[in-house]
Amino acid sequence: MTKQMLMGLLATGLAALSLNAAAEGDVAAGKLAAETCQGCHGVERYFNVYPTYHVPKIAGQSAAYIESSLKAYRDGSRTHGTMNANAANLSDQDIANIAAFIASQGK
Repeated sequence: MTKQMLMGLLATGLAALSLNAAAEGDVAAGKLAAETCQGCHGVERYFNVYPTYHVPKIAGQSAAYIESSLKAYRDGSRTHGTMNANAANLSDQDIANIAAFIASQGK
């Protein structure tokens, strides 16, 4: 293995480690970022008026599920006008923080 190949592998490994570290959610930051979420998802037996549907309570949901859902709303592969708008400007770190906070809540 050449020195250049070894350096490339090392750089790739370090980049992967830094991505993993950045993806860990901060519960305290997530609590602040999730205030908007609580307006709908934190209300017991909340139904949206039009179109009528039950808004799910998400407290205690797994962080992985919340992250994948928010990313899907952000990229448009999962559609719901309000959720797409709410997720549109969230960074990966914002999403990880929100997911960590929601997962930390009891069901």
